[in-house]
Amino acid sequence: MNKFIYLASQSPRRRQLLDQLGVRHELLLPGADEDAEALEVALHNEAPAAYVKRVTQLKLDAALQRLKRRGLPMAPVLCSDTSVALGRTIYGKPADAADAMRMLTGLSSKTHRVLTAVALGTVRKRQQALCESRVTFGEMSARQIQTYVASHEPIGKAGAYAVQGRAAAFISHMSGSYSGIMGLPLFETAQLLRSFGFKV
Repeated sequence: MNKFIYLASQSPRRRQLLDQLGVRHELLLPGADEDAEALEVALHNEAPAAYVKRVTQLKLDAALQRLKRRGLPMAPVLCSDTSVALGRTIYGKPADAADAMRMLTGLSSKTHRVLTAVALGTVRKRQQALCESRVTFGEMSARQIQTYVASHEPIGKAGAYAVQGRAAAFISHMSGSYSGIMGLPLFETAQLLRSFGFKV
């Protein structure tokens, strides 16, 4: 059987990680008429784990509607959301360079959580998993943070950094799932795929 899934994510890292699993996938991206960013607004006092799980379900709802609207062949849809949390504070994608500076200054010399929720679903069935990892940053000087932000790598990244990029030079310790920190936990994703009959 020539099975495939739709990936409802613009992240090249998630595509790369799915390739690593050997899963055939096609992109199912939002159209110009969809406000994808609006789905990622946190509710007042929302706990980080509840936030990533809720946003991932909203992304899946939107993607399944998109699939139906476009009249595409039916296949399971994979969605994911990653957030960085320091205590109960959620660090999403920075709005601009100044916001990235603020986030990285807050994360310097501290251990934070990286929460990635992943959901796989069709109209009739859906499964979700949550992966939690921990990352410790060494002390970063204002100049180091400035130089890193100037590389533009932090833009579009939860917590204003990419673990697989230049930020690795600041990370003294991590535990959990490296692929989860990148944005798609492969262990949990493989389990979800198996529950839909994929051989991974």
